[in-house]
Amino acid sequence: MPEPVVQIRGLTKRYGDLVALGGVDLDIRAGEIFGLLGPNGAGKTTLISIVTGLARATAGEARVLGRDVVRDYRFTRRHVGLVPQEINFDPFFTVEESLRFQAGYFDVRLTEARLTELLTALDLTAKRHTSARALSGGMRRRLLIAKALVHEPKVLFLDEPTAGVDVELRRALWAYVRTLRDRGTTVVLTTHYLEEAEALADRIGIIDRGLLRLVEEKTALMARSGGRSLEEIYVELVGRKEAAAP
Repeated sequence: MPEPVVQIRGLTKRYGDLVALGGVDLDIRAGEIFGLLGPNGAGKTTLISIVTGLARATAGEARVLGRDVVRDYRFTRRHVGLVPQEINFDPFFTVEESLRFQAGYFDVRLTEARLTELLTALDLTAKRHTSARALSGGMRRRLLIAKALVHEPKVLFLDEPTAGVDVELRRALWAYVRTLRDRGTTVVLTTHYLEEAEALADRIGIIDRGLLRLVEEKTALMARSGGRSLEEIYVELVGRKEAAAP
């Protein structure tokens, strides 16, 4: 079996007496959509932050493409893309300028062909020369995804990518996530919309209070659960229904 794209072993993160991650072991395979589910405060964003180099683990290790995310951070960050929960943007630049500057952070020359591909895929072509501050919330979300893809990462982390967007945009983003997977990009998705994970994910991981409660193929999980929905399985494991993001 090929080596996992992301390997996590004994990953622990403490903030004083608070244990945000309690020794997580997880392998994420090449070319899959992995749905990481859990209530607020469960440890999802903490785990993603450590793998993407935004936070340091208290103990354990994380590896991307076989390289340690701390010792080989230049390599691992070059191969990882992150779409954060919060919509952040520079209001002084246009969409095109934002993408070109983002590519520069990775020492990548953004070709016209690649720029056009991103703008077309995320329906931003008409907004190419529009200032980011003039974009709607949904368009800003699309811009965040485009920025995360300018350097063609092997692994893409989507942290609540469709929170607060309308149904039409959500389904358009679903289609694009599938396209990325089909091209070989490994996608790690966190979401409060359980139907989103059920529609997209190849495998499901459920984390609660810093511990992985389950990791399983989605189809096997659904079959083993007698046809119950992912929401019903989730509630059984974490003891409560997750509220959808606003």
